[in-house]
Amino acid sequence: MSRNLQFFLDFMSPFAYLAHQRLPSLARRYGRGITYCPIDLPAAKRAAGNSGPPNVKIPVKLRYLVTDMDRWARRYGVPLKFPVSLDSGLMNKGLFYAIDRAQAESYAGVAWRRCWGEGSDMGDPALLQEVAEELGWDAGEFLGFLHSEDAEARYDASNRLAQELGVFGVPTIRIGDQMWWGNDRLDFLEEYLAQPDLKFAIQEKVL
Repeated sequence: MSRNLQFFLDFMSPFAYLAHQRLPSLARRYGRGITYCPIDLPAAKRAAGNSGPPNVKIPVKLRYLVTDMDRWARRYGVPLKFPVSLDSGLMNKGLFYAIDRAQAESYAGVAWRRCWGEGSDMGDPALLQEVAEELGWDAGEFLGFLHSEDAEARYDASNRLAQELGVFGVPTIRIGDQMWWGNDRLDFLEEYLAQPDLKFAIQEKVL
């Protein structure tokens, strides 16, 4: 069993953005890595039977969610501004390019800062080029990868994995058969990681 935290995310999610403000340091504190698993959030909801309207179509719920997001952003000391669009497919696929270069955490940080910190259009090729350049990548190669069969196949596989594991929303973190959904569940995740006998339980399952 991997010691990594499986982190299922979609860059369209403000709560995944918020969770990532804390998750990397939490993982390091307990000697864990993070396996980034980008998924198509609307597809995950449909697969789970959630066919209701999106939050942006429910004004009373949206008003509360905006207030809640602002509270969390203030707690974490980060800006939060709604992006121009929630067209996250290409930004999600970019994580695979970053994973191949051992830069997933850096990519996620830059992408979320530009999208939810600054309110940029996550589907804009110009923004994707700027993200690549900030990370020191060849922008043309990066943009080409986003439209490649390899990126599409890996994204499909990540989506299938999420649905097989019962992931119905983001952010979701999994360790083995344990799962935590939501930025506000990170305290429960930490309680689990802090269990003194956890490492022995993992070793027994491996054996």
